[in-house]
Amino acid sequence: MRRTMGRTAAASAAVLLLASAAACGGRDDGGGSTAEGRCEGQQTTGITDETIKLGGIYPLSGPASAYGAIPKGIEAYFDYVNAEKGGIDGRTVEFVVRDDGYQPPKAVEEARRLVEQEQVFALFQTLGTPSTTATWDYANQRKVPQVFVATGASKWGTDGEHPWTIGWQPNYVSEARVYAQFLKQEKPNAKVAVLFQNDDFGEDLVGGFKKAVEGSGITIVQEESYEVSDPSVEPQMRDLAGSGADVFLNVTTPKFGSQALAADAKIADWNPLHIVNNVAASVTVLEPVGFENVQGVVSATYYKDPNDPQWANDPEMRLYRAKMKQYVPNADPAVPYHAFGWAVASSFHRTMDAAECKTREGLRDSMRDLANVQVPMLLPGVTMQTGEGDGFPIESMQMMRFEGERWHLFGDAIDTRKAFGPVHP
Repeated sequence: MRRTMGRTAAASAAVLLLASAAACGGRDDGGGSTAEGRCEGQQTTGITDETIKLGGIYPLSGPASAYGAIPKGIEAYFDYVNAEKGGIDGRTVEFVVRDDGYQPPKAVEEARRLVEQEQVFALFQTLGTPSTTATWDYANQRKVPQVFVATGASKWGTDGEHPWTIGWQPNYVSEARVYAQFLKQEKPNAKVAVLFQNDDFGEDLVGGFKKAVEGSGITIVQEESYEVSDPSVEPQMRDLAGSGADVFLNVTTPKFGSQALAADAKIADWNPLHIVNNVAASVTVLEPVGFENVQGVVSATYYKDPNDPQWANDPEMRLYRAKMKQYVPNADPAVPYHAFGWAVASSFHRTMDAAECKTREGLRDSMRDLANVQVPMLLPGVTMQTGEGDGFPIESMQMMRFEGERWHLFGDAIDTRKAFGPVHP
């Protein structure tokens, strides 16, 4: 994968940055302005009248490397916008991608490199709860937007001390609420066995599920955790199989999601309803297990699946497929993580367009004041909305069931804001 998009020569970029700073008359790190002067003195590091530089941190290697597909979708979107739409608000986008191997100390190192050496305007997409947790203090101390991080931890929307960091996808508590509501309707007396990653990600989703089933007939009969350094989760799966559970909640990242699905298929005397969390629900996770072994598995989603024929003539899906083939020809458009990348890049585009000030402060304010923003790759009925006391851009999801060789949506999109109320710290 290319490391950058729309890169200009270093000398030209330096000249443009200096010219912008001089024109705006701000402090040392720049100062944008509007005709009314509302943006004067705000940070313009990484953005000029002609360019905008973003930095992303992903596990391109290591136990969560399946997520390395996401920046390819982002690459396709920004390449398309740069070449055919004049960039974002007339600015060519450069997207610098760094690999942290899903290791928080490495994520901190790469964040510092992006901010201090690459001089990025914003950190766009830091993937993973552990990596984002390790970097958000630094980003907020430096007052660098850490926008649409690729993790659903609820703290990105409930913490009041990190205004420069915000999530994008539905938070794990909201996702857990969707599964709880589904079980209340389909298996109101379910006995649930849980496998979860032993970190903030796993604990957030499981904690949300426990709260959502309080007072119902649903009980958790056994829990098993795993570490990202574990070679396999088969021992945990064998223990869970003896729990008597008729529902299995699979709270894992892709590598371990595949292992859990495969183990479930091999245990002959255990046949629970299998719920796999969204971050491990890609067909790239299911396919190695064998589609015949994952029939009936359920999950929840919020963006369009490129494998679903109902979107074959959808204008955004057709655009996505064409531009993936044109700009990232080595990447398969059918991989949902690529569609995720396209959707979040499109979301950034709309958020930046809505910013009154094309500054770091302007982006921070815009990402926290989204009013039902339409993003064409999101499912019908799913929009971005944030505001005072609501730091969660997307909180609607729809259930889906795996049948044949793809996911099938069922039911209606559930707006968890309306169904359950706000997510509290």
